[in-house]
Amino acid sequence: MDDNRIRNIVVVGGGSAGWTAAAALATYLGKGARIRLVESEEIGIVGVGESTVPFMKTFNAQVLGIKEADFVAQTQGTFKLGIQFNDWGRIGDSYVHGFGTIGRSLGPLPFHQYWLKLFLAGRAPDIGAFSLPTVAAPLNRFTTGAADAPPGSPLADIAYGYQFDAGRYARYLRELAERRGVQRIEGRIVDVVQRGDDGFIGAVVLQGGERIEGELFIDCSGFRGLLIEQTLKTGYDDWSQWLPCDRAMVVACESAGPLTPYTRVTARAAGWQWRIPLQHRTGNGYVYSSRHISDDEAAASLLETLDGTPLGEPRPLRFTPGRRKKFWQKNVVAVGLAGGFMEPLESTAIYLAQSGIQRLLGLFPTRQFDPMLADRFNRESAFEHERVRDFLVLHYHATERNDTPFWDHCRTMAIPDPLREAIELFRSDGRYFRNGEDFFALPSWVQVMLGQRIVPQGYHPIVDEVPEADLVAFVERARRTIAACVEAMPSHRDYIDEHCKALMA
Repeated sequence: MDDNRIRNIVVVGGGSAGWTAAAALATYLGKGARIRLVESEEIGIVGVGESTVPFMKTFNAQVLGIKEADFVAQTQGTFKLGIQFNDWGRIGDSYVHGFGTIGRSLGPLPFHQYWLKLFLAGRAPDIGAFSLPTVAAPLNRFTTGAADAPPGSPLADIAYGYQFDAGRYARYLRELAERRGVQRIEGRIVDVVQRGDDGFIGAVVLQGGERIEGELFIDCSGFRGLLIEQTLKTGYDDWSQWLPCDRAMVVACESAGPLTPYTRVTARAAGWQWRIPLQHRTGNGYVYSSRHISDDEAAASLLETLDGTPLGEPRPLRFTPGRRKKFWQKNVVAVGLAGGFMEPLESTAIYLAQSGIQRLLGLFPTRQFDPMLADRFNRESAFEHERVRDFLVLHYHATERNDTPFWDHCRTMAIPDPLREAIELFRSDGRYFRNGEDFFALPSWVQVMLGQRIVPQGYHPIVDEVPEADLVAFVERARRTIAACVEAMPSHRDYIDEHCKALMA
């Protein structure tokens, strides 16, 4: 078995995906493998992944062994309890997709079913009142949790992600990876050499003629997919028919207003705009459909709606939403944007990269490259991307807006059958069933569907077995518990200043 171990790994491309892959592989393969990362400073990185989901907290701690306070300080980071969506269902609407749970389950049913009976009768507030992150976020309150909180308390297990500077994050990961033995090679790849017998990648060749040989190649080359697509011709599933945005304008601005523990996402005439607050600046971007607005108009709209003075000119990005037909082909595994891209509406880009890396560690091959491992990797990766896709499509389709051609198209477009069935079931009586290892769990689907005016007509029949007085007390107790916990939380700014304030701007 030892003779078959892979000893030579080449990561093509840096950025957060490349350096995360390199750091993770170095952590778990130790000195048993040589890991080299090839990147060119001429190419640079996309660098818009500045907002994450809670999975990153677990990955950082358990896979990379990163100390949270150091990571947040070094990347000028802030914390994220969820996403505030403005103007999506109708202009003037606002809701928060908060991380974590909603209320507490009772017997076989989730909390929202009990709440639904009272809400439809006009006797309960919006569902957000029963989620700690959803209540705390707009009030700019945050804590990672209370060590002395009793079991079952909302303060005992708070779900949160991060908001950070993507460039600083890549540098942080690079330092981590290099300390663990990864060798960085500067250079632009001008040729890829395939083996004659099986078509596997044998080496990449740099502009100066240097040949970098490897047994396993990790493609982190971004949208172009240098190995997985340009060389191996794997193919791409284009999802533009469901995800209409294909461009983005990105610009940072000076900080203004309170340091919010959430990402703000505002629907615009031809797409949507993000706002991500960091310790030293605010990140902004307009994701839009080039069929409905020009680049110049998008840039002008973005600049007009910033909270602070822009720190440069808007930078354009072009993309095609979708995924590779295979993420693992021969001896190449695509990670990050090289494997697929879905706009950052729910901050899934870094999650999908880290999930792919974790999957690779679990299915790590020998030099024989058992095809069953690649098949399993590809099936799981495809499922994950498709379920994230459907969740994003939900945001566009579940709207009553018809004020612009873009929103009229989104409202009336055909959607994938699994999503259509999920909406119809929820609209009937509030039921949602998680599909296998679907990343977005029931609370996420419930919050977005309710937030965008998909209101069930009824509720689960078992709810009627609970006496009305007990039902009212159960729901009200959940609301009071959340309110009391939020009241005990410090401000987001105070928490950062005490625990992870950046040392320099």
